[in-house]
Amino acid sequence: MRVIISAGGTGGHIYPALAILNKIKECEPNSEFLYIGTHNRMEKDIVPKYNIPFESIEIYGLNRKNVFKNFKTISCLIKANRKCKKLIKSFNPDVVIGVGGYVTAPVIKAASKLGYKTFIHEQNSVVGASNKYLSKYASLIGVSFASTMDSFPKDKVIMTGNPCSEDAYYVVPASKKEFGLDENKKLVLFVMGSLGASKVNEFLVNTMTLFNNKEYEILFVTGNNDYDKIKDIKFPSNVKVVPYIDKMTRIMKKTDIIVTRAGASTLSEIIALKLPAIMIPSPYVPNNHQFKNAMDLVNNNAGMLIEEKDLKGDIIVRTIDSLIYDDQKIGSIKQNLEKMQVKNSATIIYDSIVKLLDRK
Repeated sequence: MRVIISAGGTGGHIYPALAILNKIKECEPNSEFLYIGTHNRMEKDIVPKYNIPFESIEIYGLNRKNVFKNFKTISCLIKANRKCKKLIKSFNPDVVIGVGGYVTAPVIKAASKLGYKTFIHEQNSVVGASNKYLSKYASLIGVSFASTMDSFPKDKVIMTGNPCSEDAYYVVPASKKEFGLDENKKLVLFVMGSLGASKVNEFLVNTMTLFNNKEYEILFVTGNNDYDKIKDIKFPSNVKVVPYIDKMTRIMKKTDIIVTRAGASTLSEIIALKLPAIMIPSPYVPNNHQFKNAMDLVNNNAGMLIEEKDLKGDIIVRTIDSLIYDDQKIGSIKQNLEKMQVKNSATIIYDSIVKLLDRK
């Protein structure tokens, strides 16, 4: 299979794109790929590390605060459309896949105009602006949450789950000893994303002293940005601090409770691993989509939520204690997470693309 794939801006778009790519490669080892991303965002550094051919386009999201900056945005979009058409014609793919971020807009639109089959995937419970726009150009649309299906044309949309979830099932668990932890004690994992969340981290630093003498252990992933100013703080002996963990699902498999943001890929891994979660959605994302992602779990009695504005006093400790010592509540959450699982998401996407291409 010859595939052009595009996703950009955040790991929440890039890693699902890579999961789809890896599944295609697994099923059809001779497949050829071209990744189209932005010239200045995460994908330009991440994708080439996987030896995937990468082409960049200069493109920016619309600026709602300073409309004059949109003159450059529109100019870049026109150039990006031309470049995408040229790249697509030259590569001549079987299918063009968009996995979120504004970079996908010119890629999918150009592919559709040129007559190629297109597939887009929406990770969040709230549809992103690019995917909303591209729904008329997509041949097929996959969604991660059942609640999102009504946002797209019924004849195009399918429930696929998030392809990152399939990777989570098969990852080899980490040893707790790798992080200086006790294999026999319960573990609470705090993680606010690869870069961290400074405001939340400030609150958590003050909270960590309250875990002194608890029977469970804490692994506090600060994010790279905040690690240097946190690493030398003296915390209780049951609190371990690290900047970042590669393949986070390795330690998530050994975790009893996770305290985390509510990005779509993280939630897909939480669902896949049936991991009880206390979610603190970022209020700084478009359309408050992390809050709405989290509410999909909360409404199914499959997770707990604390809003960032409510982070006061010992709220985190009280919430953890109310959960970690209640086996019945933990069991109920795990059962409800299992009901939400799509265990073979990447495979569903691959099979759907094969069917779209009219191949057996």
